[in-house]
Amino acid sequence: MRVLVTGGGGFVGASLVRRLAARGDVAIAFDRSFAVDLEAGTDGRILTVAGDITDAFSVLEALDAHRPDAVIHCAAMVGVLASLSPAEMLRVNLGGSVNLFEAMARRDVRRVLHLSSEETLGDFLVNRADEDHPTRPVMAYGVTKLAVEGLGRTYRATHGIECINLRTSWVYGPGLPRPRVPKNFIDAALAGRSLHLLLGADSVIDHTYIDDVVDGVLAALDEPRHRFDVYNIASDSAPSVGRIVEIVRALVPGADISIGPGPLRHRDDIPVVRKGALATDRARACFGYTPHFDIERGLAAYVAALRAHQHSSQDAAA
Repeated sequence: MRVLVTGGGGFVGASLVRRLAARGDVAIAFDRSFAVDLEAGTDGRILTVAGDITDAFSVLEALDAHRPDAVIHCAAMVGVLASLSPAEMLRVNLGGSVNLFEAMARRDVRRVLHLSSEETLGDFLVNRADEDHPTRPVMAYGVTKLAVEGLGRTYRATHGIECINLRTSWVYGPGLPRPRVPKNFIDAALAGRSLHLLLGADSVIDHTYIDDVVDGVLAALDEPRHRFDVYNIASDSAPSVGRIVEIVRALVPGADISIGPGPLRHRDDIPVVRKGALATDRARACFGYTPHFDIERGLAAYVAALRAHQHSSQDAAA
């Protein structure tokens, strides 16, 4: 299979590109820039294409040059703090998605998997939310992700494009670029730095390890016929942030990290909306997705990967 991955140089996108190549597919990584050399040692199964989804011509050019069988759409401005620039987020997330869908319609590419988010739900009304939970996003990021889900249905109706929306939640693991939970605590612990937050221990959030997300996306890609166009790809659990800090302290003895009670905040003036677990029953029933990383196993894998990278860097410098 030939698969174009928008945002292929990013955290989730690059992980998908590597896994696609490892299993024998050709992955076309489309992004503005690439922090690492994705092509090294892949025998031509990874192709990197410099382009921007906000540039309609570069998207169309990529489809013309590489003729993918399907698209995995990861490119976006991500996160609640990025929502503080809503005009730019609308330009990138909505405008870029329209460019992609238009190019697919023009070049007869009929399947796209869109990486969506739990932010489409807004405040969780239940502790474990399935795909039928009301969608009332609060911040611009969730608004754009929900709008792209709707645009996918428009292009299905008008051009026969199958857009499958995969809602993820607080994906973490090696390569996570944003300094949020759990990265901020793990980085501080491994570096021997102190980190003490006054608020946040009581917030419960579905943290999903990167390998589980990749497994879920590829399982959805391989499924020939989908009964639904929205699936949760998550851990199906919602540990408290306080529990996460406890686990990191156990993994890194002597870590000088802590968090106080109360709800978590993105910033002093921006609270995290009420969250919970994303139920994965639908994805399990429809294409066999099962998360393998609970929070203990995921954090242990994350810490082990960072330690291994530190050791290899030290060996290379010796």
